[in-house]
Amino acid sequence: QVQLVESGGGLVQAGGSLRLSCAASGRTSSTYVMGWFRQAPGKEREFVAAISWSGGRTSYADSVKGRFTISRDSAKNTLYLQMNSLKAEDTAVYYCAAARAPRTWVRTYDYDYWGQGTQVTVSS
Repeated sequence: QVQLVESGGGLVQAGGSLRLSCAASGRTSSTYVMGWFRQAPGKEREFVAAISWSGGRTSYADSVKGRFTISRDSAKNTLYLQMNSLKAEDTAVYYCAAARAPRTWVRTYDYDYWGQGTQVTVSS
């Protein structure tokens, strides 16, 4: 089992920045990919970004490319999402997720473990 706890969400004005963190514990050695997803009210959960835990390979949704940066600190078992130039449409609950053997990196069903989420609200 892997436990994930997100932090860093909050209220920010459009154009501002936030950094989300996700602390992982448990059998983290079995984790191959970690990602961030988000879910806005009335919408499906969508892929934001992902990173391979060992090699640092990354993937981003088109909507956040150039604004968001995913990174990880393997020694601290922590995943980060630096969010810059935030827009009102970035408002959502952001979830951290971990996958052991994903077929893709962008589908929710590829991920085995999920955090409880952290709210990000961007005011326009």
